[in-house]
Amino acid sequence: MKKIVTLRELLRIRRALARKGKRVVFTNGTFDILHRGHVEYLAAARALGDALIVGLNTDASIRRIKGNGRPINRNADRAAVLAGLQSVDYICFFGANTPGRMIESVVPDVLVKGADWNIDAIVGRDVVERHGGVVKTIQLVPGRSSTSVIERIIRTYVHPGKSPGSNRRKRNSH
Repeated sequence: MKKIVTLRELLRIRRALARKGKRVVFTNGTFDILHRGHVEYLAAARALGDALIVGLNTDASIRRIKGNGRPINRNADRAAVLAGLQSVDYICFFGANTPGRMIESVVPDVLVKGADWNIDAIVGRDVVERHGGVVKTIQLVPGRSSTSVIERIIRTYVHPGKSPGSNRRKRNSH
């Protein structure tokens, strides 16, 4: 099964799933530097239905949202890692700042975001609820984020002398 699909392919898949009475779950994100928090979040999202679609921000949209230093991993790499997860059924890129248009096209049965989002601020909520779907938030694994991983890497490898507990020795100056 091909997991990384175009929007056109995704819409065909969505119609087929609807004909079979399958409950489709949608979430989105950058999923840069995949970590335990992502894995647990996606598994919990998948458990809410029969198929999980992940809307994945393109590199350009991530740069607009998070700045020029991101993403760390590029489109193809982030998608390939997500495709390796059993919980993820389909991945489709979107280049806008939000997945609003994708959600309007797909109209999932369940729209999911992390519990750090106020349910009223979740993009696509109105579309999903208007079509009889539900919007859910999922608790995040505390202390797990791509940003915290990046910060830990910088503390450990870029500025090792500034981080407590660093195991790197300073060179002797003669």
